[in-house]
Amino acid sequence: MYSTIVIGAGQAGLSAAYHLAKRGVDFLVLDANPGPGGAWQNRWDSLTLGATHHIHPLPGFPLEHQDSTRPASGVVKEYYGEYERRFALPVRHSAMVTSVQRVEDHFEVHADQLYTARTLINATGTWTNPFWPVYPGHFDGLQVHTNGFASPAQFDGKRVLVVGAGASATQFIVQLREAGVDTLWSTRRAPDWREFTGAEWGLEVERQVNERTRAGLPPKSVVGTTGLALTEKMRASIASGALVSRGKIARLESDAVVFADGSREKIDAILWATGFRHAHRHLRDLKLHTESGGILMDDDGVSATAMPGIFFVGYGASASTLGATRAGRKAALAASKFLTSVAV
Repeated sequence: MYSTIVIGAGQAGLSAAYHLAKRGVDFLVLDANPGPGGAWQNRWDSLTLGATHHIHPLPGFPLEHQDSTRPASGVVKEYYGEYERRFALPVRHSAMVTSVQRVEDHFEVHADQLYTARTLINATGTWTNPFWPVYPGHFDGLQVHTNGFASPAQFDGKRVLVVGAGASATQFIVQLREAGVDTLWSTRRAPDWREFTGAEWGLEVERQVNERTRAGLPPKSVVGTTGLALTEKMRASIASGALVSRGKIARLESDAVVFADGSREKIDAILWATGFRHAHRHLRDLKLHTESGGILMDDDGVSATAMPGIFFVGYGASASTLGATRAGRKAALAASKFLTSVAV
């Protein structure tokens, strides 16, 4: 019987583990991946540190000398691996959690074997749960989601429809165009370009996300809250016509797409940059989700209102690397406090 089990060894899970260890809590981290790196180890090689959003350092161990030209997947894998070793964190890899049940005063966690714990910190993120939208019609060509993207070479000689209004969609288009790949862009709504300035902007984004999770609503997509960063590179791509959306898809055909304005374009492939949903399927037996599809959270942003003893990191406002690090500390503190209260 562990005091706490952490599910997931990405940014949020490792941050929680660090703070649990500092407080002397008896815990174990279960991670589905074969080795350190979290979801980052699955990212494409062309996604360098220079092309990513800032990778916030884990607590107690700064990420120094970041080489902007190296693939982020390799850098983060090394960094997380060293982090696990440096702080002797009890992380068990290749241990995918398939289900969790509440049994009296503890949780039963089913993975490579059965584990039990008095509290649970869920840090599974979204990478394993890609969202594939459904449209009328059927397309017979190559279809790839963000988590299946390897390099522009996948699309050599093809005309590619990129679908999605997030940062990944715009980055894919820029990268594909630079590799000589012809692209079209589809978004449900007009792209929401913004210039990110001032600390107040970040606080307002966090406030909006927390407002939804406290109401039991599912978090919006990242871009739905933040908008798209209007950098100089993006400005140039807009001016060239590469980042001009053709609007919504009306239907798909075997070798073409028809847009809502009635125009039809021949295509050879679709790159679905349509985002992810939180990977919570293993928690379905706990019945935490509201009718709206979200998980009702307490004011601390990490405690599930419906079930004392379970905490969420990397969910809602803590979905960013900075937010995940902060939430890891909050969840460790909340779990430690809960364990103390039930022991009295």
